[in-house]
Amino acid sequence: MATYLVTGANRGIGLEYCRQLQQRGDDVIAVCRSSSDELDKICVRIETGVDITAEESVAQLAQKLDGIEIDVLVNNAAIVERISLENLDFESIRRQFEVNAIGTLRLTQALLPLIKSGGKVIIMTSRMGSIEDNTSGGSYGYRMSKVAVSMAGKSLSHDLKPQNIAVAILHPGLVSTRMTSFTQKGITPAESVKGLLARIDELTLENTGTFWHSNGEILPW
Repeated sequence: MATYLVTGANRGIGLEYCRQLQQRGDDVIAVCRSSSDELDKICVRIETGVDITAEESVAQLAQKLDGIEIDVLVNNAAIVERISLENLDFESIRRQFEVNAIGTLRLTQALLPLIKSGGKVIIMTSRMGSIEDNTSGGSYGYRMSKVAVSMAGKSLSHDLKPQNIAVAILHPGLVSTRMTSFTQKGITPAESVKGLLARIDELTLENTGTFWHSNGEILPW
């Protein structure tokens, strides 16, 4: 049994992480700004009112969890606001950076003292943050923020290796959730998280810093 902390846990992929982890017997700390009926039905610890863009909010969470040893931190919280070159919104780009990149790094730094030796840090990113794989342009704020958080994950993989903490940078696949407008082309959250957990389980210091698809494919930067 391991203790997982999952951010953005009230819906979508985060909710499914909580569900599958609880079903397999792991302890789960579900972190979100506000809970949901679906999350409330899962027997996990829920910490609400957490805004990863606010230093004080993150510090309060760390204080609440003082004394708990975290085996795996899953940085899943993110937003997407679709903007193109024709309708650039720089405030939107800034918001996406604050949540997707800076907020993820802020939370990770605050909770590092709670992550045990041999623990793992998971950075949920996106294939849309792959520079080499970008064949369609657009989505400036989302793409740029995901490149940034992937780079944060790569740096963390080096900085945390001496502490015996491994880092995975994970793409969930195209998943049918509210974030993707429940696209019919996507896989289910259950299928995605099954693959993501397999990647987390096989994460070691030898493969730390890898950018993986949930299906096991190593993705280009």
